[in-house]
Order: sequence, then C-alpha cells, then structure tokens
Amino acid sequence: MLLYLQPDSDVPLYQQIRDQIVAGLATGQLSPGDPLPPIRQLAADFGVHFHTVNKAYDLLRQEGLIRLHRRTGAVVVCEPAPPEFRGQWRERARVLLAEAFVKGIPPEEILAECTALLNSFQPANAHSDLSGGAST
Repeated sequence: MLLYLQPDSDVPLYQQIRDQIVAGLATGQLSPGDPLPPIRQLAADFGVHFHTVNKAYDLLRQEGLIRLHRRTGAVVVCEPAPPEFRGQWRERARVLLAEAFVKGIPPEEILAECTALLNSFQPANAHSDLSGGAST
C-alpha cells in the first residue's frame, strides 16, 4: 500500500497517515495479519518526526485496527467495533451529510456518492452488501 502525505493540508500529518491506513483496510489493500512499516522507517520515508507516525499508529491501536509488538512491529488486526462506535459514527455521518445538504448538494447526488464510496470498499470482514444480502 502506497501512502502519501499532503504537508500543506489542514489535516494533521498523523491523521492523514491514520486515514490512509483505514482506507487501505476498507478497499482491501490491507488485510488482518499484514505488517505495517516500522515507525522509524515510515517517518524517515516521509521526512517527518517519528512521533508523528507513532501518534498515527497509537490512534489505530486505540481503535482496534492494529496491534503494536516490540519485536514484530505494527500488524493489522481489525477488531470488531465497540458498541459506542456506532453512535459516534452516526453523529459524524449526520454532520457531514448535513453540511453537504446545506451547501446545496442534491440528496440524489449525496446518495449516489455514498453508494459509490461504499461499493469501492472491500473489507476482509465484510458482513453484507448494499442489497442487504449476506456476503460469502
């Protein structure tokens, strides 16, 4: 998986790293059991302080998406979301959808974009497809 950073972005670098790893999981570029680059190596590759990468990895660890081992480094695990995640997720989605609606994006376009994004995801632990049927 190729990561890229946008230094001029308003999004902090550690958040960009975290977000791209999550996207890699969603699109199937990363799977449970895959190793991530060592913190110092990734920091050197990007020319950022190792604390920046460490913060991203620690956030992913707290979210149950990776495990950090002293000897083997970071490994993707993708644990099930805790119950409180659903409420947090709904609130973040509600605000983002409200912003799109208020800025004049038609509901049909919002729905089409959401559907296209969901269809681009291929997680290893998918539970169902958009038609509501169980995946195999």
